[in-house]
Amino acid sequence: MVEQHRSAWCFALLVLGYLLYLVFGAVVFSSVELPYEDLLRQELGKLKQRFLVEHACLSEQQLEQFLLRVLEASNYGVSVLSNASGNWNWDFTSSLFFASTVLSTTGYGHTVPLSDGGKAFCIIYSVIGIPFTLLFLTAVVQRIIVYVTRRPVLYFHIRWGFSKQIVAIIHAVVLGFITVSCFFFIPAAIFSVLEDDWNFLESFYFCFISLSTIGLGDYVPGEGYNQKFRELYKIGITCYLLLGLIAMLVVLETFCELHELKKFRKLFYVKKDKEEDHVHIMEHDQLSFSSISDQAASMKDDQKANEPFVTSQSPTSNDSSLNN
Repeated sequence: MVEQHRSAWCFALLVLGYLLYLVFGAVVFSSVELPYEDLLRQELGKLKQRFLVEHACLSEQQLEQFLLRVLEASNYGVSVLSNASGNWNWDFTSSLFFASTVLSTTGYGHTVPLSDGGKAFCIIYSVIGIPFTLLFLTAVVQRIIVYVTRRPVLYFHIRWGFSKQIVAIIHAVVLGFITVSCFFFIPAAIFSVLEDDWNFLESFYFCFISLSTIGLGDYVPGEGYNQKFRELYKIGITCYLLLGLIAMLVVLETFCELHELKKFRKLFYVKKDKEEDHVHIMEHDQLSFSSISDQAASMKDDQKANEPFVTSQSPTSNDSSLNN
């Protein structure tokens, strides 16, 4: 019974494992972050009370109305701080960066459309642009992986006689290490230098959150006070996100082509019944007896056309024709 329904049992275990992993993540995040949230709430409460004591002419209701409006504006990427007033969220380079985050489904959330027209255009732009981006990335990755993955593996397999599976595993590990170094460690070191209030861990965290298209938006580069060459910096970040996303997809596709992973994925897939497929094919309207015979005749003609030229006449028939 277990062997007959092996795929169903594996799928049930997969669902259970995924739900347990979700619960595990919720427990860990809650236990780690809840104390920090409590401390931050207490600190903000003390600052609020101190401010009201020092400014007795201001009521608590007026202060809360002001803070509510400030927080609403902050959700739209607009800050009332004097050191952030010089950074515009909707100049060309910032808009280009926003468009790239929308099409790549990263969506940091630090900048959102303010007007109804901008929100409507964002919907239409995303509906067309996201499938367009997927098509573009698929085409690019399909071409890159031929030269980066398949040809090197075949070269070592044919040229040196190594096992194709072993070569594929080593190649995937090496490619993953190079990708992590070039698009995570090195950019993290650069961001930690260019961003004044980022350390290496925070920079690496931004790279991972961005290239995995999670896009939490708590760290966004180029938003600091008096950022040097901000326009050029934004364009460079846009190029980095696009190239990094392509590199991540190439690595994922390389690992997905490993024979071991293919066998592992098949454990959770539904196996097709050959008898049902045979009946479905025979009942299909396009596959009538006449069409099958026509297809068989065309296949024979194609085979004859592809065969090398050979004379069908025997030597005796040629001699008799010469004698005649």
